[in-house]
Amino acid sequence: MKYAIGVDLGTSSVKVLLVDQNGQVVSSVSKSYPLMQPHPGYSEQDPEQWVEKTVQALKELTEKSGVPREEIEGLSFSGQMHGLVLLDENLQVIRNAILWNDTRTTEQCKKIDQVLGGKLLEITKNPALEGFTLPKILWVQQYEPENFRKTRVFLLPKDYLRYRLTGAVGMDYSDAAGTLLLDIVNQSWSTDILRTFHIPADICPPLVETEAEVGTLLPDIAATCGLSPATKVFAGGADNACGAIGAGILEEGKALCSIGTSGVFLSYESDSNKNFGGKVHLFNHGQKDAYYTMGVTLAAGYSLSWFKDTFAKGEDFATLLEEAAHSSIGANGLLFTPFIAGERTPYADAKIRGTFTGIDSSHTRRDFTRAVMEGIVFSINESVEIFRNYGKNIDTVISIGGGAKSDLWLQIQADIFQAKVIKLQNEQGPGMGAAMIAASGLGWFSSLKDCAAAFIRTGRTFEPIPKNVSRYRDFYQVYKDVYPHTVAINHQLFDLRRVNESRFGGKTDEI
Repeated sequence: MKYAIGVDLGTSSVKVLLVDQNGQVVSSVSKSYPLMQPHPGYSEQDPEQWVEKTVQALKELTEKSGVPREEIEGLSFSGQMHGLVLLDENLQVIRNAILWNDTRTTEQCKKIDQVLGGKLLEITKNPALEGFTLPKILWVQQYEPENFRKTRVFLLPKDYLRYRLTGAVGMDYSDAAGTLLLDIVNQSWSTDILRTFHIPADICPPLVETEAEVGTLLPDIAATCGLSPATKVFAGGADNACGAIGAGILEEGKALCSIGTSGVFLSYESDSNKNFGGKVHLFNHGQKDAYYTMGVTLAAGYSLSWFKDTFAKGEDFATLLEEAAHSSIGANGLLFTPFIAGERTPYADAKIRGTFTGIDSSHTRRDFTRAVMEGIVFSINESVEIFRNYGKNIDTVISIGGGAKSDLWLQIQADIFQAKVIKLQNEQGPGMGAAMIAASGLGWFSSLKDCAAAFIRTGRTFEPIPKNVSRYRDFYQVYKDVYPHTVAINHQLFDLRRVNESRFGGKTDEI
């Protein structure tokens, strides 16, 4: 038997999968690492943690599986998007990585808009938002000029990890599309954007296809991980592109809902000239000469994790979700907006913050939990609504991630999206997509579509329940009113918090 490995470098952990030629997951290992948030809106990680934890996970994977190392033929990657990793002339990390959910760059986004105007959307197919990489580069250029001058090359998270495992520097198109520096149609770094912001072109890494073979494992890495130094390594892709591959979103008419740390609603596109007015993102797919559009909820699963850690520490998610099933549709008149880290679609607002609306003394924890679950899906449904308003037909959705591990949450998705929601039998998210990239790159299959046909197995289908659809439609209309009625208050609170932090270091006077 032959095997391949998928490495999914997420925001909170790295997950590695060992998959055989039939798409069966033989073994999996996950290792977590910390998130650093030194100031409101800041989100950073130490790239060395990614390397250390991935090597540990691969070592444990090979030991646990007992598969002979010669039978593990290839490896590929999926990774959190947009994060900025700066390397110096010796290819050493200059500073902590600035992550996708870091929102410090509002000032830089305004500058990009002022200078480029509509040209940015024309070149990159995306608006200037805090999560993207270009604003982070401009922030370093402005506030850490010494670090900017030291920079020899910038990478995204999974590309840095791949460099450390192989010694090869590069970036695939699906991840490069999320930097705001890629000319998406011409598939090249935009000399216009680089020149406009005085960014040296040579700090941009070489571009490669997602399925490109970039080398083999370094001998010392292979030895530590229990793998052969002949193990072939393939470039891999952005987590959303890999999630789409792992769910079989490889042709027109297919849509995906992924509820992980963030929430994504994604649709396959064969044409880069689709125009959604910048209201949703358009990126290069992991499949060559293909694209995908998507809307993003910044704090989807993260909202539920935050709620559990804050109000139900020590209890597991299963207990919380079981409680939520005993609440009612609309959580007994309680609404939650998942803006705890700002928001992306449709508001693109780094200052907005979350709310529980409608609290009274009758509400219990199960209502709050259900409100969080429903609020996350309401937020994602705003992306679904945009797609439909632009004429896309959405009647079937494949659901992956944490939101696919609960029948209650899957039914909520079906009822709010007003679409069939399909759960996969062997869903492994972006990690499966990474393994499929390796399998296809190794020549096991003639294409990713053929690989998907062999690997992906559909499970239960959740149909929208008409009476639930009607009730959720009413609550959704109220949900959409919360943002415009709270935006001014939230912005004032955000600014006051920043002022108090700068004056008092975040401390309060003792009473």
